[in-house]
Amino acid sequence: MKIAIINGPNLNLLGKREPDIYGSQSFEAYFEILRKDYPQIELEYFQSNHEGAIIDKLHEFGFSYDGIILNAAAYTHTSIAIADAIKAIQTPVIEVHISDIYKREDFRHISRMEASCIASFVGYGMESYRMAVETFLQNVS
Repeated sequence: MKIAIINGPNLNLLGKREPDIYGSQSFEAYFEILRKDYPQIELEYFQSNHEGAIIDKLHEFGFSYDGIILNAAAYTHTSIAIADAIKAIQTPVIEVHISDIYKREDFRHISRMEASCIASFVGYGMESYRMAVETFLQNVS
């Protein structure tokens, strides 16, 4: 099984950025834990602060991977282009968010991605990613 994790803008600063909201662990450290916990899965990780690069990766992974886990970060609320890219690919996508976007500022309550994704895990910290991996293991394999 091949699963790609795509993180959007500012998530390269996890562990440093607003630790009261996002925690003190870097995503790279958490990703290594996932790799160790799921040796049977080929996990790929990509992060970009650029909308087009995220779309390009969705296109790249979207016809050959078994699943994509997407944290589009702030693009969640604004990017019709990323939502369209999810609709255009064959690989199922699960949306994740570290914080609970529905308990934050009003503008964060709208997800442009949600309707195109097979599931969404919001507000479980980094464990949102693990929940997505488990969902793929249970439903896609």
